[in-house]
Amino acid sequence: MRRALSLARRGAGQTSPNPPVGAVLVKDSVELGAGWHKGAGQPHAEVEALNDAVRRYGEGAARGATMYVTLEPCSTHGRTGPCTTALIRSGIKRVVIGAIDPNPTHGGKAESLLLDAGIDVMEGIEESACQSVIRAFTKVQRSGLPWVMVKSAFGMDGRVTRPPSEGQWLSGGGSRKEVHALRGEVDAILTSGKTVRSDNPRLTIRGTSVAAEKEQPLRVVLTSRENGVPKDSHILTDDFRDRTLIYRSRRIECVLRDLVSDHGVLSVMIEAGGNLVGQFLDEGWVDEVVFYLAPLITGGEVPAVGGEGAVDLERRIQMGSCSFNRIGNDVRVRATILRSGNFGDA
Repeated sequence: MRRALSLARRGAGQTSPNPPVGAVLVKDSVELGAGWHKGAGQPHAEVEALNDAVRRYGEGAARGATMYVTLEPCSTHGRTGPCTTALIRSGIKRVVIGAIDPNPTHGGKAESLLLDAGIDVMEGIEESACQSVIRAFTKVQRSGLPWVMVKSAFGMDGRVTRPPSEGQWLSGGGSRKEVHALRGEVDAILTSGKTVRSDNPRLTIRGTSVAAEKEQPLRVVLTSRENGVPKDSHILTDDFRDRTLIYRSRRIECVLRDLVSDHGVLSVMIEAGGNLVGQFLDEGWVDEVVFYLAPLITGGEVPAVGGEGAVDLERRIQMGSCSFNRIGNDVRVRATILRSGNFGDA
């Protein structure tokens, strides 16, 4: 199952509106085939693993084998056929499932179909890790809202103040490289018109840390101005300008729901100034934060996180699972927001 999980993670940020899933086919302790879901409309992970086994060992290779899959196999016909049907036809004898599908159309239905076909079923193996891989998909299924991650870099005083003559970066080169990998995990990057006007960011994935198949994330701009985004800005003039969406004077909830319903978005990363970041946190839209702490003090009046803030200590925002990593001279903190109904850990 851990091998299947590593495969599932290869599809992160590429499968929306579907979840990332990995699968491994094993017989007599030998891996016959493996695969992961590479994108909507393409074969699901189980079919990829079955096809891989045929390529390696020929027709009928799966007969009597065990399929390990991170997410419950689908049982209805969508853009591809039901995976339960493919598994039954393959002649396998056992299916080991990590997490139950949060999609109510499929959730909990695979077990009875497989058992009726004489296939043994085991569920809940590495369940927490499997749920974490699909946390964005789960949130969309249960709430109609995407998984929202905030990314920010700031000095040790929590400020991002810098002279206009200096570049926009506070963190080091290693941290900036990792940000491109983070962008590869999400379907959309959201910022403010103010950030576009002041920094003219590209908000694209660059470098070799992300699979070549990964489509550039949508660039989403929130602005209250009629001409809040300069016409010569990178996001309106570069090769990916058709991936830019501008929302004027729209409520955050409406924008998030529109991204899910109209654009198939599962996950969004906020790359913006402290005011917008603070508003997202104040209103409770954020699920995860990734902060890069640089070894410097800027002082000044520009905070990394603004907003109204907590009215008292009881209602301050608390972190769930946290990870800390040293990247050059920077420290990266990645953590989920602790609240009831969390949809998975980072």
